[in-house]
Amino acid sequence: MENFQRNGILGENKRWQSPVPYILHSSLDMNTKGIILRAFDQFRLKTCMDFKPRDSEMFYLTIEKHTGCSSYVGRTFANGQVVNIGEYCGIVAIVEHELLHALGFYHEQSRYDRDEYVTIVYENILEGTQENFKNYSENEITTLGTPYDYTSLMHYGKDDFGKVPGLITIITKQPEFQDEYCSFSDKDVCGMSRCSRSVENSSENGWGRVTQAAGGPYTDHTNMGSDSTGSFMHASTASGQEGDTAWLESREMTPSRKCSVQCLQFYYYHSGNELDQLNIWIREYLSYWQLHHVPLNATKTFQVEFQVHKGAGLSTGGFSIDDINLSETDCPNLTWQIRDFENLLTTSDYNTYLYSSRQYSPDGYAFQIITKLSRSYIGVYARLLSGKYDDTLQWPCPWRQITFLLMDQNPNIQLRMSKQNSISTDPKRIDPGESISFTP
Repeated sequence: MENFQRNGILGENKRWQSPVPYILHSSLDMNTKGIILRAFDQFRLKTCMDFKPRDSEMFYLTIEKHTGCSSYVGRTFANGQVVNIGEYCGIVAIVEHELLHALGFYHEQSRYDRDEYVTIVYENILEGTQENFKNYSENEITTLGTPYDYTSLMHYGKDDFGKVPGLITIITKQPEFQDEYCSFSDKDVCGMSRCSRSVENSSENGWGRVTQAAGGPYTDHTNMGSDSTGSFMHASTASGQEGDTAWLESREMTPSRKCSVQCLQFYYYHSGNELDQLNIWIREYLSYWQLHHVPLNATKTFQVEFQVHKGAGLSTGGFSIDDINLSETDCPNLTWQIRDFENLLTTSDYNTYLYSSRQYSPDGYAFQIITKLSRSYIGVYARLLSGKYDDTLQWPCPWRQITFLLMDQNPNIQLRMSKQNSISTDPKRIDPGESISFTP
C-alpha cells in the first residue's frame, strides 16, 4: 500500500523545488517507464511535490536502469543526478522509495530514535551492506515531528539485505508490525504536504447529512464494520412527485495539470425505486455501498453536481453518497468490488478462482481479470478474450500496460494506501506463467 516517509535531511540547499525536472533514460524499458509515470501521479495526488520533463535546468534527475535500485539523498549533483531503477525494481512502491531518497528522505530505521522501535540483527546482514542500517544523529536529520512509522514506504522489510533469503535482519519491538510494508502512508504525506483536494458540498438543496436512512443504508461507508458512527449525504425519493430533483454541488475547483484529466470517485447506495436516477443515470439496485468512478476533462474552473431525479412508482428510500474524492488522475478502466473478500480468502478451498465479467480496454480489447485465493496470498491474472472489436484491432497487441491495484478503504484518497503492480505486453517476451501475487 502506500506510505511516504518523513525522516528528512537538514538544510535547504539539498532540497528540491517543485516541480522537479527529470529525464527518462533510453536504458529504461517501456514497462518501467509507465510505472515511473504512475509513481509521479502518486506524488501529485498525495503530496505537494510534482515532476516535469527537463527543459534546460542545471539540476535535474536522470532515471536510468543499472544494477539494483538506488538513489542519492537530496539534491546532490548538477547535470543529471542519477536515480537507478534496475532489473526487478519496476514496482511503483520501489520507484516511490527511490524518488523519496532523491527528494531528501532517509530510511525510517535511520532515525536517531530507531533503537526504541526496532532491533537490528547485525550478524545476519550481508557483508558490505551494513551501511544501509546506519542511523543518524539529530544534527544530521529531522523527523519532522512525526512518530516512528513501521509501515512507511521507507522502512526495510524484516529480511532485507540478509546473508540468505528469509534471514531476519530487523525485528520490530511491536511484533504485529513485523514485515508490514506499504506505499505512501498518511504520516509520510504529513512530511511532504498539507494539501487537501477532496470534494466538499457547498449546497444541500434536497440533500441532508444523516447517520442512517430509511430503507438503508444503516451506516456510513467510512466506518462500516466498526463501532464508530459517521455521516453521509442522503436524498430521499420516498415523498414528492415524479420529476422532482435534488442537487448537491461541490466547491469550485481549477485544474492544475495541462492534460486536463480528473477522476471523480464516490460510493453510492440506492434504496429507492429502480426508476429513480442519480446524475449519470445509475440504475443498479443493490443493497450495499458501491464504488463508482466518473472520468472528467475540465479545462477551467468547474463544479461537480450530483442530481437525484425522482422516477415514477413507490419509493421507500432514495440515494446516498459517501467518501467523495476528486483527483487529477485517470479513472481505472475496471473496478471489481468483491463482497466479503476477507471471509472468501480464509474459508474458500485452496486455489479457488474468481472471474470478473468481460471488460473492454479504452482501445477496444476484451479482457478478464482472474483472482486466485490461496489463503496466504492472492494471485491476480489478466487474459484476453474474444470481443466485438477484434476485426479492427492490431494483433498481437504490443506495449499495452495493465496495472493491478488492491485498494485500501480509507475515505480520503490522499491518505489511502494501495498495493499495485504492472505488466506490459512485450512482443519480444513470451512468459505464459507470469502473474502478480499479493500477500494479505
